[in-house]
Parts: sequence; structure tokens; C-alpha cells
Amino acid sequence: MRRSINYHLYLVTDESEKCRYGLLETVRRAVRGGVTVVQYRTVNKDYATQLAEVRPLQAFLKEAGVPLIINNNVDLAIEIGADGLHVGQGDTPVEEARRRIGPDMILGLSVSNAEQMAAVNTEIVDYVGCGPVFPTNTKTAAAKDVGLTGWNQLAAACPLPVVAIGGLNKERTAAVRATGLAAGVAIVSYVCAAEHPEQAASDLL
Repeated sequence: MRRSINYHLYLVTDESEKCRYGLLETVRRAVRGGVTVVQYRTVNKDYATQLAEVRPLQAFLKEAGVPLIINNNVDLAIEIGADGLHVGQGDTPVEEARRRIGPDMILGLSVSNAEQMAAVNTEIVDYVGCGPVFPTNTKTAAAKDVGLTGWNQLAAACPLPVVAIGGLNKERTAAVRATGLAAGVAIVSYVCAAEHPEQAASDLL
């Protein structure tokens, strides 16, 4: 039986050089502000660098009691014994990912339209990251934003916990939470690039 986690404020890390205080210190401050789960994501680092970055991050998060999710790198998630793995539509297929990570690790999947949502295998996937809700510059290859109404329709169709992502700030986060459909909201640059990551995170609770 895979354990459930608190998705309420889900921080996806930006590249370490884009984090105002570096990766680890930015995450530390964000967790003090109320972040409940952290996804380590990088597209520009080799495996050895990722391992070097994520080890101290994992040690801190374990002590803080905050789950660590690895973005798309199955080998890394397995090697460090992460709490979970998150994959996108063009990444490792969820069937293969589940086979490799075993039955206990949390598995998340990105979804951006109704066809993808209808295809989610709820026996394999534990939660869905749905969006982008609003336009975002964080991910250059992001799908077209679905808007709040579109997001509501997608989230309502999913029996799994749904985490909203994409272009979220304080006001937009409040609007998403007001729908009652979001298990959580995922934030990248709003916290990672903030002058005060702790306060930025706190503003989104």
C-alpha cells in the first residue's frame, strides 16, 4: 500500500543557478514557509551533478519530514531511495516507471488535456500534476495553458489527487484553491526566485 502525502504546497525546484540562494538554502527557506513536498527537477545537469545536488537536499528534507520527489530520472530516484518519482507525457511510461520503482514509491504524472486525463491509469499513478493553468515561462516546452475553467473540468474528471501547476502566484493560487478541487498547488519560480522564499511560500498556504 503506497502512502499518501500532503500535496498542499508542492515546490518544484528550478535550476540551482536560478535559485536566489542556491538550491539547498532556497529549499530550506521555502520549507520554513510551509512547503509540504519538494520535487527535484533539473534538465541541465549530468547524473553525477544531480546526485551531488540531491544528496544534501534529501538529508535536509528527511529531517524536516518533507517528502522528496524526483522528476523523470528513474535511476536517480531508485539510487537515493526517494519518496517518489514524477514523469511527464514524453518521459518514461508510467508502466515502466512503476515496474522499476516498485509498488511503494509514489508516482506522479503530468497531464495537460482531457485525452491525457482520460488515459491516466489510476492503478499505477498516485497523483496528477495538471496544467499549465496559466501561461508560464518556467518550462519552455510547456503545453498551452488551460485556464481556470479548463483546469476545473480536468480536475473534476480525475479520481486521484490533482496538483495545479503553471503561472501561479498568490492571487491565482487563491482562485485555484477556492475551487475545492486541488489537492495542492505546484510552484517553481514564484518561490525559487523570490527575495524572501519563506514569505513567498507562506503567502500561498
